Amino acid sequence: MTSHRFDPNFTDNVVNAMGENVNPRFRQLMASLIRHVHDFARENELTVDEWMAGVQLMNWAGQMSDAKRNEGQLVCDVIGLESLVDEITFKLADEATDAPTATAILGPFFRADTPFRSNGESIVKTAPKEKDGRGELAYMTGQVVDFVTKKPLVGAVVEVWQASTNGLYEQQDPDQEEFNLRGKFKTDENGKYSFYCLRPTPYPVPDDGPAGKLLKMMDRHPFRPAHIHIIATHNGYKPLTTQIFDRKDPYLTNDSVFAVKDSLVVDFVERKGDPQAGLELNYDVRLVPDGLKSNGA
Repeated sequence: MTSHRFDPNFTDNVVNAMGENVNPRFRQLMASLIRHVHDFARENELTVDEWMAGVQLMNWAGQMSDAKRNEGQLVCDVIGLESLVDEITFKLADEATDAPTATAILGPFFRADTPFRSNGESIVKTAPKEKDGRGELAYMTGQVVDFVTKKPLVGAVVEVWQASTNGLYEQQDPDQEEFNLRGKFKTDENGKYSFYCLRPTPYPVPDDGPAGKLLKMMDRHPFRPAHIHIIATHNGYKPLTTQIFDRKDPYLTNDSVFAVKDSLVVDFVERKGDPQAGLELNYDVRLVPDGLKSNGA
């Protein structure tokens, strides 16, 4: 029989303290969480000072979070948790034929109040500064279709956002116009969306909070590969949250938040005859109907 240095009944007592009316799935999750956290503390003989440092880090993340920045989510990102949860969700969907377009993490800089723009409009409202690199303008377009029928989806909403060439999203940078490099677009009668944007550039995640501190303590670089965030939605379909990554980016194989999937790597190509942009990208989105069964019905 295994001898216990610490109270062998303590964790069971905590788990069993949950009442009879607990939701079964919540009971499963909490029991597993409690057991794993307790085992972590015992295996590493966690001291009060070390535990308090973790509590203070969580409190710090909460204090920094607001409607424009989710630092708690960024902490989950740099330890790979959000990307792991995304992989699990994507795998479960894939096993049920629910994964036509790969998903990726939401990230900490999503804004729920992003305005709609017209197809063909530019989301570049503040030009990048010379010292940060002026950036390359690109025309991005694509079609949103039904994964099963391949028919175009009229009125689908495609929401996009990206960082500027200085590595900052607009809510981080007082020199950028509000909602710079953000926009929502509705697909036309052919299911098409289109807009002008910047070719994305790599940037470091913010180092002024607990996520940045963790990266430094783990002796890891903070860089994210160049990417554009996308959320696509349509009534009667499962919403899609993803990111697309520039194939030429040097950080594709070591993203600081582990979000890159091969199917999300894209190629920007030369665009001719357009004075507004020298590059273009075509990216189609396939949405899964609600209630799609594993047999595709």
